[in-house]
Amino acid sequence: MKLKNIEHRATGFSNQLISDYIDGDESLKNFYNKKPNIKNFFKQLKEKELSFSSNKREILHKTLLKQYQNIKTLPPKVKKNLFSLKSKNTFTITTGHQLSLMMGPIYLIYKILSTINLSKNLSRYYPKYNFIPLFWMATEDHDFDEISSFNFKGKKIKWNKKSLGPVGELSNVGLENVFKIFSQQLSENSNTRKLISIIKNSYLSTRNLADATRILINEFFGQYGLLILDPNEKKLKEVFSPIIKNELSFQECNNSVNQTLKLFKTKSPKYKPQVKPREINLFFIEKNFRKRIYKKSPEIFSIDKSNITFTKKEILEVLKLHPEKFSPNVLMRPIYQETILPNICYIGGGAELSYWLELSDYFKNKKVPFPIILHRNSALLINSKTSVKLKKLNIAFEELFIGRLALINKKIRQISDIDLDLGFQKRNLKKQFKFLEELANKTDKTFINAVNAEMSKQIKGIDKLEKRLLKAQRIKLKDHVERLVLIHESLFPNEELQERTLNFSELYEIYGQKIIDFLLKKFDPLSQKFDLIELPGKI
Repeated sequence: MKLKNIEHRATGFSNQLISDYIDGDESLKNFYNKKPNIKNFFKQLKEKELSFSSNKREILHKTLLKQYQNIKTLPPKVKKNLFSLKSKNTFTITTGHQLSLMMGPIYLIYKILSTINLSKNLSRYYPKYNFIPLFWMATEDHDFDEISSFNFKGKKIKWNKKSLGPVGELSNVGLENVFKIFSQQLSENSNTRKLISIIKNSYLSTRNLADATRILINEFFGQYGLLILDPNEKKLKEVFSPIIKNELSFQECNNSVNQTLKLFKTKSPKYKPQVKPREINLFFIEKNFRKRIYKKSPEIFSIDKSNITFTKKEILEVLKLHPEKFSPNVLMRPIYQETILPNICYIGGGAELSYWLELSDYFKNKKVPFPIILHRNSALLINSKTSVKLKKLNIAFEELFIGRLALINKKIRQISDIDLDLGFQKRNLKKQFKFLEELANKTDKTFINAVNAEMSKQIKGIDKLEKRLLKAQRIKLKDHVERLVLIHESLFPNEELQERTLNFSELYEIYGQKIIDFLLKKFDPLSQKFDLIELPGKI
């Protein structure tokens, strides 16, 4: 059951910019195109329809067919959606992520579920149109350290390997040792046998990480019609090449985003840029490396940490012949995506949406429709045993988000047999010093500074005493504190959100494929709330 949902702002884990965006703050209206509501999705698809050609659809369709050719049995809904892409009344709802080992933390799953659900919802509202959930694999990313491990039951399982180039092209050699260790941690049941079979069919039977990830995600989500795209394709880059050429020649991304960031500062000093643009926001890909492109002079380009240089004429010739060698960075990836997809909505986490909000002017300058951007579903999953313990300890669900020490101190105050709140002492002290301040005003005003300094000193002294009392009571009520810590750690590992640590395998081991249907029913992609969900013993 869904226990509750709360505002993202109330979790303490959402930054100011995203909290304001979710709440519909009017001061941010210049940083996006349309708010995420049902009526605006129709307006968005009409706008996209005018800019997305049948030629682009054909290229996308053929690219996906080629990428799916090694999957022997395609789910019926995937087949249907692949064919549907050729139709001008078909649009995508997109999310994306790095090629995290075993899909990494579970928030990746939440992204996909949000995308599937929104596609379903829009299909019901607008039956004359087709809405396809699409997963964008970040195959060109080269930060291998970020994806090379995953957590399982509190243990980190890591792939010890070196990689400098795009991770999608990384050979799977060596993964058999990783999954041997992983399989030893699994309990023996039908769900884990199925999971091991999926791993063998994906990671251990393919040549690279992109192929493995496609098969893995398709196994879990293909039945819901999810399409999986590897954007590192020559034909797709050819479609994008005019914007690449513009970036090399005029550095328009850098100029546009910097103007937007200046406007950010005028709106609120609390808004911090998620990503700062570079002069050229492109990488160059060769075998086993992906490195930044720099402009040494108006006519000379160089590749970072290499002896490779090009004249302007030479680099534009390389672009013409080999567009696949050019790779957008984090700020240009969104416009690449929106150039090659019939997309009307991007679903992502707070960090992603933060840099999308830097790009609205850049999209306008390039005459590419800026999609509706939507915060993915987020959740805290609470098993039934933990839910019972929370009730016994009289912990309200909202209290879980105030921080571990604050929660412990609050509960210690509630159950303590002595009054640990010395606030009344501080109030009395302030009254006494108010009298001294009034006396100083009547006699010697220079005495006021000394009065205030003494008051501050004594209040700090009371604060210290209050902290010592709390510490003493925590020791006295040690058993209660330990129970609180264990519960909080199980829900917020290392005081982080559960969804940033928990791996999907832990749930699959218990529930199998049924956990996906369970979560799909719980998530409303347009609620824009943080869900607290109780997991049943059985599904």
